[in-house]
Amino acid sequence: MQEIWYGDRTPGLLLRAMERVYGQLAARRQQQRQPAPDLRDQPIVVVGNLTAGGTGKTPLTIRLCQLARQVGLQMAVISRGYGRSGSGPITVNADSEVSSSGDEPLLIARQAGVNVFVDSDREAAARRALASGAELIIADDGLQRRSLPRQLELCVLDGARGFGNERLLPAGPLREPLTRLESVDALISNGEWQGGSLPQTPVTMSLEPVGWYALGTEEPLRNLELQEQLAGGPVHALAGIGNPQRFFDTLSALGIEVDHAHAFADHERYEASHFEAMEGALLMTEKDAMKCEQLTLPPSYALRVEARLPAAWEQNMSQRLLALSQGRPSL
Repeated sequence: MQEIWYGDRTPGLLLRAMERVYGQLAARRQQQRQPAPDLRDQPIVVVGNLTAGGTGKTPLTIRLCQLARQVGLQMAVISRGYGRSGSGPITVNADSEVSSSGDEPLLIARQAGVNVFVDSDREAAARRALASGAELIIADDGLQRRSLPRQLELCVLDGARGFGNERLLPAGPLREPLTRLESVDALISNGEWQGGSLPQTPVTMSLEPVGWYALGTEEPLRNLELQEQLAGGPVHALAGIGNPQRFFDTLSALGIEVDHAHAFADHERYEASHFEAMEGALLMTEKDAMKCEQLTLPPSYALRVEARLPAAWEQNMSQRLLALSQGRPSL
C-alpha cells in the first residue's frame, strides 16, 4: 500500500471503487455527527493529520504541553489509545503499563509530565479531564472526529512525503479531501514542506535528537559513549512509526552505521519472536522503546527527540493557549 500511496504504482480498479465508497461513507458520517453541546465552548485543542499513519502529532502535543506549562496552565491530554489491549477508559501517567495505555499516551505522560485520559469515546475523556481540574485539553489526534468540539485545530504534515497520490483511503493516504486544510487554524510541517501548494504557509517543525538512553535504565548516553557500545558487533535499527525511513535517516545524519534496518508498521506490537535473529546492538525510537521495555532483548538503546518550532510561533502559541484557558466557561 505504501508503494501505491507514495510510489509510482497506480491503484487498481478495486481500490478506486473502495475509495468512492469510503468517501461517501465518511462524508455521511461527518454530516451525522454533531459537536457535543456541553463541550462546545471548552478549551480543547486538536492536534491531528490528514493522512493515515504518523506525521509527528505526538512530539507536537508534548511541545504544546510544555508551552502551556510555561504560562502556568494545568494541562491534560486526551487520546484514543490506539493499539492498547483494553477498551475501557483509563488515566495514563508515567508509571502506567504500555499494554493498557498504548505507546503514544505513555510517551506523552512521561515526557510532558501530564495525565493522559484514554478512551475510545474522546468526548467522555474530555469530560474526565475537565473534572480533574484541567485548564486546557489537547487531543492527540481527532481532526476527523467532528463530535469533539475544539477551539483550535493544528494539522501536522509530513514535509518529505506530503500527501502521496492525494487520493482517499484505501487508494491513497488521505482520511479527508485536501479541501479540509482550508478550515484548520494552522499547518505544521514535520521537516521542510516539499509538496504542492497549500491554503496557508506551513510552520516548519523539526524533530531534534536530544540524547540516547539504554533500555531498562534510562541512563543518558553521549553519542561517543553510544558509539563505544556499538563497536565490535552488528548494529540493528528498528522503527515502528508512520515513516520508519525518517528514523533511519536520522541515524545516518548522526554518523551511526547500521548493518540491518527493520521497518515495522506503526504501533507494531512487539514480541520476543521479532528479535530472535538479531545479534549485536539494537537502536530504536523512544516510541518503540515503550513497547520493548519488558522484553528480553540484545543491548538496546532508544533515541529521544523533541519538537522544535520557530521561537516567535511558540511565543504566540503560548499566549493563544493562555487566552483559550481564560475563556473557559464553568461546567
